[in-house]
Amino acid sequence: FAFSFQGENVKLSFQTLGGADIMKPNRQVICVVFLLCVCEAGSAKNRISVAEEMEVGSFVANVAKSLGLEVRELSARGARVLSEDNRQYFQLNVGSGDLLLREKLDREELCGPTEPCLLPFQILLENPFQIVHAELWIQDINDHSPVFPNTEMLLNVPESSLPGSVFSLKNAQDLDVGSNNIQNYTISLNSYFHVQTRARGDGRKFAELVLDKALDREMQPEVTLTLIALDGGSPPRSGAAQIRVLVVDVNDNAPVFSQAQYDVQIPENGAIGSLVATVTATDLDIGNNGQISYSFFQGSEEIVSTFEVNSTSGDIRTRRKLDFEAIKSYEVDIEATDGGGLSGKCTVVVQVTDVNDNAPELAISSFTSPIPENSPETVVAVLKIRDQDSGDNGKMVCSIEGNVPFILKPSVDNFYTLLTESPLDRESRSQYNITITVTDLGTPRLTTERNITVLISDVNDNPPAFTQTAYAFYLQENNIPALHFGSVRANDRDSGTNAKITYSFQSPVTGDLPLFSYISINSDNGHLYILRSLDYEAIQAFQFTVTATDGGSPALSSQALVQVVVLDENDNTPFVLYPLQNGTAPCNDLVPRAAEPGYLVTKVVAVDGDSGQNSWLSYQLLKATDPGLFTVWAHNGEVCTARPISDRDATKQRLLVLVKDNGEPPQSAVATLNVLLVDGFSEPYLQLPDAPKEQVQVDSLTIYLIISLAVISFLFLVSILMFIGVRLWKGKRDATDCSRFDSNGPFPGHLVDVTGTGTLSHSYQYEVCLTSNSGTSEFKFLKPVLPIVPPQAAGRDSEENPSLRNSYMLT
Repeated sequence: FAFSFQGENVKLSFQTLGGADIMKPNRQVICVVFLLCVCEAGSAKNRISVAEEMEVGSFVANVAKSLGLEVRELSARGARVLSEDNRQYFQLNVGSGDLLLREKLDREELCGPTEPCLLPFQILLENPFQIVHAELWIQDINDHSPVFPNTEMLLNVPESSLPGSVFSLKNAQDLDVGSNNIQNYTISLNSYFHVQTRARGDGRKFAELVLDKALDREMQPEVTLTLIALDGGSPPRSGAAQIRVLVVDVNDNAPVFSQAQYDVQIPENGAIGSLVATVTATDLDIGNNGQISYSFFQGSEEIVSTFEVNSTSGDIRTRRKLDFEAIKSYEVDIEATDGGGLSGKCTVVVQVTDVNDNAPELAISSFTSPIPENSPETVVAVLKIRDQDSGDNGKMVCSIEGNVPFILKPSVDNFYTLLTESPLDRESRSQYNITITVTDLGTPRLTTERNITVLISDVNDNPPAFTQTAYAFYLQENNIPALHFGSVRANDRDSGTNAKITYSFQSPVTGDLPLFSYISINSDNGHLYILRSLDYEAIQAFQFTVTATDGGSPALSSQALVQVVVLDENDNTPFVLYPLQNGTAPCNDLVPRAAEPGYLVTKVVAVDGDSGQNSWLSYQLLKATDPGLFTVWAHNGEVCTARPISDRDATKQRLLVLVKDNGEPPQSAVATLNVLLVDGFSEPYLQLPDAPKEQVQVDSLTIYLIISLAVISFLFLVSILMFIGVRLWKGKRDATDCSRFDSNGPFPGHLVDVTGTGTLSHSYQYEVCLTSNSGTSEFKFLKPVLPIVPPQAAGRDSEENPSLRNSYMLT
């Protein structure tokens, strides 16, 4: 049967060890067992009993009921089972609270001859921290039979032995303990001997052979007996050996030891072959009957493998290293045998003394990693330390090396908890390598170190930070769509999802279109793209705000300002405002032949839609009927005479003025001017029909001269005819479109006196004619107009009235 109890509660359970049906015990057995249980309950608490060799998964106890807890509390409080030697004999079902066996338990392997066989263990509850100590009592079952060291024993008995003489026998060995160990010896029926069973000081039984009547070697020189050892199991097991009793001649003195018991002490770190003790026996006989040899008397396997005895000198020496933590003492039986077969026995009790040969042991019962960075007073690990030595050799000191924000807090029964001393910052340090040192107080001191790495998990406590508070990007106009023109970047000191940054922007209104139609941002990497081609003339700059948001919960964000400046390209050609180049009949500029060098003929007016240096215009004379007659100011476009006009100069002069900007590459336009050389302003001015546009090119001087000589006669005749025709046609138009004025009369009201200080060197009077049948205010021509005076008086009047010469008429 087996019984278990906790505290004052005693639980009895009966079972047959051989698989038989449950038997009803009688009253006496129940009373005895009950008394034993009550006595045991008073001496030990939280002891659980279980029979050895039970199957794996067998039920041992219900931890929840034993601790007075609900089953669900076991899982919530992190219940686990710890063993002293770090072997896991049990497994705890936190769902039911049942404690089950994880392996078969062999009492003889775990405890040997020690009884009771107790295996201490602890039940650890982490939250809140609690340790419950318990013991597992492994009850022996009768699974071993008695075994004699030799199946045959030889015993020499002198024929002079008197009845009642006692002879020691080699005992049988039974690995079971208690009632399952050897309880009785019997011998086969014979006329000379009987066997008596006696008990040693440790409770073990041994047999002695008792002589019932005197032996006569001449009548029977040898007696054969069968010795049977019986254990107390149910059913009992037995072992047998044969005894051959040889009747020898008279040898009436047996060897006698000087001491019946030798007590010696030996340190556990003694060298192999160290002398343990020397036993001495004497024999009063002489000759062969007085020669003594020493040997082990029924030495167990443990004794024979640990010690050796010199058969001649009686010296006992070690054969292997001793271990105080395994076996603290030995009882060695030494037999002295003389040459006549008589023997004597003594016992050598060897006490093994402890030395500091075991370093402290450090076991981590619970470990949590990683831990959040903002959690103070957090239990990181539960540690247990142990030293198998005794006394000061088993006392220990536990500490942490280095300057780390952790502390060791001692608990009960050599348990320690590793705690965080203050809140941690993962961004400053993401992990800690902690060295835990355990040192005993022995001589010399032994130390054990254990390194553990504690990882710090991230908490979203850092918002994204842009590398710049404001970004400025410059983008050329006329860009290709979907162009990557820049990037914004933010960094987050957190890690994982907390450091995953998403970029977005708020959409202000830029121009006529919202920002979303202009730009796009890659939410993963912050790359900025322009979605459409930009026109500097429509928009020069715009700005927006970019937001960086991390992936934490709650999410943190920051903002940065982005400004985009559009750079101008030279994509606009100069536009000529005057003279108009729209394909209508151009106005003719009249120049008197009496004009002096530097006379202002007209001014080319042009604009450029670009900005900066792309809009800086320059003017140059590209081609002319007489290249030497006129010059063009490069900066203001004024066309002036370069020399006096001679009679040989052609009446009609055609000028091509090139207007060019300062861009790269430069853009240009060509303005065509028609200039008529007249003798005086009294003549009606001519308006020539539009000539077909000629391709502007630079002719070589040779080709120009050849063409001029070939057509000069033809041009002269055509010029006269055209001049007469134009005069007649112009006369009719003047009556309706333009107003005449008299040189001697007052200045007409439609004339504007311009006396500004612009790029013109003098003030002139211009006549402006609108295009016929035009509903717009577009100028047709702008030319200087002077009063019609006789050629003889032209110079005089101009000197007397200079304001008249430098005035302009606007029509």
